[in-house]
Amino acid sequence: MTVNGAEKLRAELKELKTNKRPKISKAIAEAREHGDLKENAEYHAAREQQSFCEGRITEIESKLAESEVIDVSKIEPSGRVIFGTTISLYNIDTDESVKYQIVGEDEADIPSGKISVISPIARAVMGKSEGDEITVNAPAGDIQYEIETVEHL
Repeated sequence: MTVNGAEKLRAELKELKTNKRPKISKAIAEAREHGDLKENAEYHAAREQQSFCEGRITEIESKLAESEVIDVSKIEPSGRVIFGTTISLYNIDTDESVKYQIVGEDEADIPSGKISVISPIARAVMGKSEGDEITVNAPAGDIQYEIETVEHL
């Protein structure tokens, strides 16, 4: 996991624990005051929200505990593609360039240029160097790229 990915998860965890969890507890208490719990839709909805919230808290805590946070900016640049690097790829067929950062699965966000380490492009470029040509086995067919730059941002 990258440093930014870990920070986002920590921020989400803090939000869930300090804001959302207390609001849900308050909603459950208010719904209990309305009487019969068997036919109380507000109570059941609040309990369901609580279940989702607690599940997400557990999931985030587990990910943070089990993940290794990698700060690629502290790794000596070697020109090789590794987890966390930002790469510029030149599409040989279309003469277009694209730029991606290789991140963990939870951090992937194509519109912002972050691809998962298990994506076809990332798997094709891992361990390669600037100037290497690669073939990406994409669902739409094989795509030929040249690695233009590898940056440790």
